[in-house]
Amino acid sequence: MSDLRVSVRTAQPADLDSLVSLLAVLFSIEQDFIFDELRQRRGLALMLENEHGCVLVAEVEGQVVGMCTGQLLVSTAEGGLSLLVEDVVVQEQWRGRSVGRLLVETISDWARVNKVSRLQLLADRNNVSALDFYRSLGWNTTELICLRTSLPR
Repeated sequence: MSDLRVSVRTAQPADLDSLVSLLAVLFSIEQDFIFDELRQRRGLALMLENEHGCVLVAEVEGQVVGMCTGQLLVSTAEGGLSLLVEDVVVQEQWRGRSVGRLLVETISDWARVNKVSRLQLLADRNNVSALDFYRSLGWNTTELICLRTSLPR
């Protein structure tokens, strides 16, 4: 496996099944989310259509092995655009092979093209390997905490 080339590209609707499978992996790690295939499929379909977002896949020999998504937001703190990075996940057998780094670097390049001044993300506070990964890429923790509420549907 070590001599196989990893490439990153923009996701296409044909990648939806692979993306949903990767979210199942991610949500098995994160304590705040419960995987619901129909919801995640619907959300990913919306992301693929979102002109203010980016969905990337990492691919090896035609097989999707990782993904990263991001959405543009207006930041009053920045006085411009920021990017909310979501759903960074790599299949377990491909972790530690720079796939995640390549995905984050590629979405950072996309953000620069779109004149983004800050990238931000949420990570599970108990996912030490993910936190170490982001720190190794130069990401910093903040004093902010995430709060949320749900609205009735």
